[in-house]
Amino acid sequence: MTTNSFLTGEYLQKVPLWHTEDSPWKAKGILRMLRQNRLTPEIIGEIGCGTGEVLRQLQLQMDQECRFFGYDIAPQAIELSRSRENERLHCQLADIRKESGAHFDLLLVLDVLEHQENYFSFLRDVKPLAPYKLFHTVLELSARAVLRRNGLLEGRITCDDLHCFAKDTVLQAMAYEGYEILDWFYVPRAIYRASGIVSKIRQVPRIFCFALNQDFAVRLLGGFSLFVLTK
Repeated sequence: MTTNSFLTGEYLQKVPLWHTEDSPWKAKGILRMLRQNRLTPEIIGEIGCGTGEVLRQLQLQMDQECRFFGYDIAPQAIELSRSRENERLHCQLADIRKESGAHFDLLLVLDVLEHQENYFSFLRDVKPLAPYKLFHTVLELSARAVLRRNGLLEGRITCDDLHCFAKDTVLQAMAYEGYEILDWFYVPRAIYRASGIVSKIRQVPRIFCFALNQDFAVRLLGGFSLFVLTK
């Protein structure tokens, strides 16, 4: 992750909830991926765990023997995670890439790639940490984003995203670094985030297009993200 806003507290000022409100549908996507691929990890690690709410949601729905370990470089995030810790869920202020002996059955990398100055070297660094890696990445590159004024800069301005991804660029980067792509699916992020009648009505074109052709909807309208399971 970049060291400016995450270490100084600026990111918390921009995103006071640290995306905690997204945790239920992210956990749902993780559980869906595990079921589809018949995976039953006993030790799960997460890079950039934030408030730890995704791990808490998983703990509530997974086997009682499963253990969870979150890592984040942001002191404010780890402070927010303390209330969620218990005997099987621990969050640590650390860069997991520098932690000797860190190894898991499954490594979660949720909304982290877009914050990396060099995401290729990041992919190389985290590859040995677990046999299975599950990524979640926002797909900000779309025709709508290109046509809108500052559309491609929106993520950088609001969330300090350094890169705009499309599905193909995410999968190509992973393949380039020797990852085996096992499974992937889109998530209708904007639809999940919509609240209020007006906001939900605005999602109708996105819902309709996604039902007809998922790739077309994602490339045209944006507002989606991608789960990718790799080895």
